[in-house]
Amino acid sequence: MVVLPAYRCIDRHLARLPEHYWPGRRASAGVLVAAIALLMSACGSAPKKPETAKPASSSTAKSGGYYLDDGPGDNPPANLDAIADAVPKAEPLHRGANRPYTIFGKTYVPNVASEPFRQQGIASWYGRKYHGQMTSIGEIYDMYGMTAAHPTLPLPSYVRVTNPANMKSVVVRLNDRGPFHADRVIDLSYTAAAKLDIARKGSGMVWVERVFPGDNLARKPAAPPLPSPAASVAPVVTQTVIPEAGEVYLQLAAFSSMENAEIFRARMARELDWNREPIQVIQKDHLFRVRMGPYKSREEAEAVAAQVKQSHDFAAVIQKP
Repeated sequence: MVVLPAYRCIDRHLARLPEHYWPGRRASAGVLVAAIALLMSACGSAPKKPETAKPASSSTAKSGGYYLDDGPGDNPPANLDAIADAVPKAEPLHRGANRPYTIFGKTYVPNVASEPFRQQGIASWYGRKYHGQMTSIGEIYDMYGMTAAHPTLPLPSYVRVTNPANMKSVVVRLNDRGPFHADRVIDLSYTAAAKLDIARKGSGMVWVERVFPGDNLARKPAAPPLPSPAASVAPVVTQTVIPEAGEVYLQLAAFSSMENAEIFRARMARELDWNREPIQVIQKDHLFRVRMGPYKSREEAEAVAAQVKQSHDFAAVIQKP
């Protein structure tokens, strides 16, 4: 669900390019560069669509309040406050969505430990732009549900989010990854943001606290402790998911540009809707590589590669971590 806003127009045109422009064909790098330049020109000259939602900020975050083509939808439920909070329950962790991953050149290591967690920071939200699309754990995103995205907490898990300005709280179920911006800590569904009174302005300061089945959610939420000076410069220690022996990945393409790699990753995430493993961008040997996986065996990876070959007519490369 990560799309670079500055490349939305290019991405829309890239989807219409003949397949021979994509990696795995015999097109030269010069042809691809010329195609990108042509699309840049088309994006600059195409008439603009009417704006359906005004941005609350010039930020390029993926939240609903920060995209001209995002927003709360045309027919939201009449009474959002009546939508019940998520109820914490024991659930198995998703195998793929809790592994280390790299987005925009930054590596995130999910903490899968069942331990207390409290955090303070800016919350944003995402709406109709992603409504109906697949989340990181393969569920369909419902902007009117009580869900959220977090970069490192386990998926799925539950958190209570509090707006300290009015002390309103909601409990949401984490089923997606994001936001991927240093000044934001959580991406809420539209309903969760509306119930906290931060939907209209697009973002707001919140407290995030992990909750577990059986917790007393009626107790008053407490502000997260301020980090000590030493903690502010100390490295963050998280529990890394150790790859299982024999795991392999499928490399779909490699680019010299992070932006082009992310455009291609977003396209593959849309078109390979049958895929249940993360599609990531990793940087290795001065290239940005788009890959799927991990898979437990070479045979499993070969079966998936055959599906990719059949649907997109290019050969994915099987690689070890």
